[in-house]
Amino acid sequence: MKKDLHPSNYRLVVFKDMSNDYAFITKSCVDTKETIQWEDGNEYPVVKLEISHTSHPFYTGKMKLVDTAGRIDKFRSRYNKK
Repeated sequence: MKKDLHPSNYRLVVFKDMSNDYAFITKSCVDTKETIQWEDGNEYPVVKLEISHTSHPFYTGKMKLVDTAGRIDKFRSRYNKK
């Protein structure tokens, strides 16, 4: 294997689904500025997600509308037939 090919800054990171407050912790090397206190009392970097496997319709089997940025309203107003 080539040396210095993979990142060396792997650490535990919390990924939090903002639509339903589900969070999980895993190793990652993603850069983040925010931290969160986890269930074990330690602070970890946090990455905020708009959608995860607990809120995605494919995994849940339900259509759940998650519109955090108003994209659907923008689309409807742009392509609304008059």
